[in-house]
Amino acid sequence: MEYTKNIDKALKGLEKGAFLTVKNGDKVNTMTIGWGQIGYQWKKPVFTVMVRKSRYTYELLENAKEFTVSIPVEENEELKTALKVCGTKSGRECDKIKECKLKLEDGKSIKTPIIANCALQYECRILCKHELVSEELNEDIDSAMYSNNDYHVFYYGEIVNTYEK
Repeated sequence: MEYTKNIDKALKGLEKGAFLTVKNGDKVNTMTIGWGQIGYQWKKPVFTVMVRKSRYTYELLENAKEFTVSIPVEENEELKTALKVCGTKSGRECDKIKECKLKLEDGKSIKTPIIANCALQYECRILCKHELVSEELNEDIDSAMYSNNDYHVFYYGEIVNTYEK
């Protein structure tokens, strides 16, 4: 697995939005992310995602051991609309996957599904999580991004598989 092969596509796609999917027991939820990082830490390829504590995905991630990131690569109006829905609605109140007609497909290396409608896939096992602390954050970022004190938790996932569909 060469995790850097599609890194340009991944980062460009991430800027427009991607789906972070998590499975905990029989519950599966996806949400839109626009921030993340692909890198190399602890001698492993790592995809870092950020999830606010107020999100339903946070509740699931706290008990999960893995996640997937599915990135649309080509312009697609249906996926663009789905990204808007998955970024504004909560999985607590609705089944976003069903509402957006997203197709789940089993991951190749983990039990968490991917969003099959997307071309670029990352399957990740959680290595570490880190809560953002306001005292350690640049004041400008803190006031611009966290005026309501709803801070992110960073999840560092070892990229165990990445591929294009």
